[in-house]
Amino acid sequence: MFNSIAGQLTFKDELRVFLQTGGVEWEIQTTRHSCNALPETGHSARLFVHLYVREDQLRLYGFATAAEREAFLDLLKVEGVGPKQAQKILSGIEVHQLAEALETENVERLASIPGIGPKTAQKILLKLHGRIHFTAAPGVSLEEDLANALTGMGFDRRAVRGAVAAALRGLRDGSLAREELEQEAFKRAIALLGGREGGA
Repeated sequence: MFNSIAGQLTFKDELRVFLQTGGVEWEIQTTRHSCNALPETGHSARLFVHLYVREDQLRLYGFATAAEREAFLDLLKVEGVGPKQAQKILSGIEVHQLAEALETENVERLASIPGIGPKTAQKILLKLHGRIHFTAAPGVSLEEDLANALTGMGFDRRAVRGAVAAALRGLRDGSLAREELEQEAFKRAIALLGGREGGA
C-alpha cells in the first residue's frame, strides 16, 4: 500500500518520529538506528514504511533504508516476534551486523541483543539463516556504500554523490571509527538532500 513517506520532520525521539506531509502529520514508529540517521527536526526526511494491521492495532513503522524494513518484515515471520520486539531488536543491532551474526550462526551475538533471549535467538537463527544478506561487498568504499544506501531510499544518484562528498568533507581526520564516520556522514548527506528537495 505504502512504500515510503517523505515530508518535514516535526518531532523525533529514540523510537518515534512525526512527519508532516500535505495536511497530514504521520506518527511513525522507528528504530534507534533509523532515528539517528535522520536529520534534525524542521528538515525534510523520507522513511520506508510498513503498515502493521491487527483487529485491535493499526500502527505505522518506518525505516531509513529499505534493507532495515526488509529485516523487520523477516523478523515478524519468526514465531513469537511481534513488531515491538522486532523494533527493539533492530534498535540494538544494525542490519549488516544482524546479517553477519546469522551468516556465522553466532547465537551468542543474537542472544546479546536487547529483547532477545537464548530461545528467541535460536528461533531467529533457524528461521532467517541464509535469508538476510545486507553486508557490504568486500572492497566497497565508504562513499559507494553511502551512495548505495541513499539511492535505495529513492534519492537521485547524481545528487547523492555530491551530498556524500560534501558530507565527508572535514570528517576524515581519523578521529572517528568507520562505523561512526558512516553514521555521521549519512546524517549529513540526508540533511543536505532533504534541504535540496525542500528548496525544489
